Amino acid sequence: MASANAISTASLLRPLSQGRARRARNGRLQRFVVRADAKDIAFDQKSRAALQAGVEKLANAVGVTLGPRGRNVVLDEYGSPKVVNDGVTIARAIELYDPMENAGAALIREVASKTNDSAGDGTTTASVLAREIIKLGLLSVTSGANPVSLKKGIDKTVQGLIQELENRARPVKGGGDIKAVAAISAGNDEFIGSMIAEAIDKVGPDGVLSIESSSSFETTVDVEEGMEIDRGYISPQFVTNLEKSIVEFENAKVLITDQKITSIKEILPILEKTTQLRAPLFIIAEDITGEALATLVVNKLRGILNVAAIKAPSFGERRKAVLQDIAIVTGAEFLAKDLGLLVENATEEQLGTARKVTIHQTTTTLIADAASKDEIQARVAQLKKELAETDSIYDTEKLAERIAKLAGGVAVIKVGAATETELEDRQLRIEDAKNATFAAIEEGIVPGGGTAYALVAPASLIAHNAGVEGEVVVEKVKESEWEVGYNAMTDKPRTLGLEVSGLQWPWALEEEVGGSGGPVVVAVRSAAEARQRGSAAGRARLDIRWAVAGGGGEEKATAVDGWYSGESGLR
Repeated sequence: MASANAISTASLLRPLSQGRARRARNGRLQRFVVRADAKDIAFDQKSRAALQAGVEKLANAVGVTLGPRGRNVVLDEYGSPKVVNDGVTIARAIELYDPMENAGAALIREVASKTNDSAGDGTTTASVLAREIIKLGLLSVTSGANPVSLKKGIDKTVQGLIQELENRARPVKGGGDIKAVAAISAGNDEFIGSMIAEAIDKVGPDGVLSIESSSSFETTVDVEEGMEIDRGYISPQFVTNLEKSIVEFENAKVLITDQKITSIKEILPILEKTTQLRAPLFIIAEDITGEALATLVVNKLRGILNVAAIKAPSFGERRKAVLQDIAIVTGAEFLAKDLGLLVENATEEQLGTARKVTIHQTTTTLIADAASKDEIQARVAQLKKELAETDSIYDTEKLAERIAKLAGGVAVIKVGAATETELEDRQLRIEDAKNATFAAIEEGIVPGGGTAYALVAPASLIAHNAGVEGEVVVEKVKESEWEVGYNAMTDKPRTLGLEVSGLQWPWALEEEVGGSGGPVVVAVRSAAEARQRGSAAGRARLDIRWAVAGGGGEEKATAVDGWYSGESGLR
């Protein structure tokens, strides 16, 4: 405890009363009064105009990046400017001066963030789609439509559109589809598409991909020992990368136990040791609560500790087995409470080591130290033997899952670039490509180019960014069949078929884009048309004949025409 690096509960912030008493002793107690500015309240047309202005400003900045010929955006940040092509990164960087306009921008920012959190890609399309829905919705409300009726109708319609797209999606077929999806998501970068396809080929469709910076100019793919854990950080206060909301550790010490940690005294010796070693500490426990969690969080925020924790995955006896697997990967000793291995008695030798730890909100990726390879292979052989001997279907499934996690390893894409700006841009593109590819593998693919959306705004903007008249392209898309649209790279309409052009888009992203727009929907526009019929208090009819763009003509369209009215929704 005499060490200069010692950690104790005394490192918590002093109570306010102690600080006040000290100031009183040193002299006269000073008081400061801070008054907030008065709130500006707006109603009706003024508020709607301000909201729409904010929506337009943010969506315009994000929308210029859409499509294969979209532009980049330069963000003026501390240090060198950042050149990005990622919708959610741009959206998060924009704050408007006017509070009411900023509220409108926040709507689009939320759509982009939700889409990114759920699907990992498709954020620009979601932003453009939300902007168009809001614009037409506000126009309808200004014309006298009942916003509640419109909102209820669109909620029901969104579900119908998602179901239709799900029915039309097809599974990914081999490396060609994977390469095409990854390349398109990375801004039509064939090199990134090939790299993602190579990485998935090495670790399999259920494998794990990790992205990190390279020490050279080259971008390479290596397969290393490691695994993914289906648990995220216990507290968001552990986050080290605020932009991505993740925890990133290198050469971390790992403590693994099935015990609940409630008192800081239980882990105080280990905290002191890792602080002396200047190594991050990654804790896996049944749970961390009360004083222990509060002390870890406070000391982490004050920069005294570099620590993060997750709850142990799985349940019951299977939890012990999974924790033993993790212990093998990291070279740690599993501190099991039924064996009397208490956390407060843990030593440095019982800690494991991970070359890299990445903790997301719901998952954690471990990349093991190279010395663990032989132990991992021995563990896999043991599990395969157990798999061959079991008669239980459930045990067979769980053993196969554990074997896949251990044997698959982690494909590490080491990104190289000549400058920091280029490196950040390439990492963002590879991250988008990775997320889109796994979404496609899991859920299937549909035609890209914005042709599968109820609103044709994405397809129109893709054409506009390519220097082509968007409305002309939209009309040609509407006259075409389901798998035909506009390819902005070749500037040739009607060449978008899945088997013809290779222009494909993950169905899961379509689903998330549609679902993310739902919370801000007040009206729907389909085929660039929304018609108001009857009096202001009457029913609003919204033509959704092109619920799936390129639906094949008027005869096929009548099946999805509908009315929105009061409580009835879509009829």
